[in-house]
Amino acid sequence: MISLEKILNSNRLFLIAGPCVIEDEKSTLEIASTIKDITHPLDIPFIFKASYKKANRSRIDSFTGPGIDDGLQTLQKIKNKLSIPITSDVHSIEDIKKASSILDIIQIPAFLCRQTDLLINAGKTNKYVNVKKGPFLSGEACQFIVDKIKSTQNHKIILTERGNSFGYENLVVDMRNIPILQKNNCSVVIDVTHSNQKPNQTMGISGGTPEFIDTIACAGVAAGANGIFIETHPNPKEALSDGSNMLKTNQLKNLLTKLIAIKKSLKN
Repeated sequence: MISLEKILNSNRLFLIAGPCVIEDEKSTLEIASTIKDITHPLDIPFIFKASYKKANRSRIDSFTGPGIDDGLQTLQKIKNKLSIPITSDVHSIEDIKKASSILDIIQIPAFLCRQTDLLINAGKTNKYVNVKKGPFLSGEACQFIVDKIKSTQNHKIILTERGNSFGYENLVVDMRNIPILQKNNCSVVIDVTHSNQKPNQTMGISGGTPEFIDTIACAGVAAGANGIFIETHPNPKEALSDGSNMLKTNQLKNLLTKLIAIKKSLKN
């Protein structure tokens, strides 16, 4: 398995991708295998992401995942079988110790990005910490997130741009945030699926505009993003979480091919 240091300290575009949540072990492994089969010939480093638990669903009856024990077991099997790094959302200090024993990157969800104790405890693991920028924050304000993690002497930090609130039920991406976030001397990822989300819908399920995934992805790479975050599923309409803004897995190869060409043109 290629080290995260080599992935994140190179000039190569890297990919964080997977389904929103672990629906079951079999389908999650199949998605991970499919993405690896796509990324390997393209020579794009791949980090697998799936949540073991979604703690921020709007409705009480929303699917939240298998939970930390079963979920981490599934992620460990994927990591071992496919020899790929893995990441997942960590929502509480209590989960950090158990999750960090398996995860290569601890992901802090957008709506928890200012939680000081969570950031500090994540930093203390000395794992990579990927913080998704809250839709209520400017790019400049993220320096304080970085300061909190660095206070633990952990400098392994990734920041992910995923849009800002635009009214009550929409997001807009300010591409200026990519170079602004990079001023913190960390890798910056553009989340091209949640950036197309329409949160807080009255039916209690987020909407989305996946037809603009290509647009946001191409713009993000052109603006200098180091990595791409994509939630993907073989059939987004049947996904148990966030299907309305996911990329269909059979569209991933074409998008990545396009993004690699943009990245190459920037180098030239």
